[in-house]
Amino acid sequence: MTITEIKKMSIIERLQAMEELWDSLCHEENEIESPEWHKEILESRRKKIEKGEAEFISLEDLKAGNYK
Repeated sequence: MTITEIKKMSIIERLQAMEELWDSLCHEENEIESPEWHKEILESRRKKIEKGEAEFISLEDLKAGNYK
């Protein structure tokens, strides 16, 4: 399927196709490992939380762009 064919689909059709693709990936036996940099970021964030240095914002502030 090409991007041109995809663009001809309605939004509902594209969302349904995405859902089907996602479901098919969730049931795959071959898992894709996260890249090493994901692990490094998560570890860094965990350490900040443990040290009390992490800053949290509400979802409302995030949506409003009220963050550093």
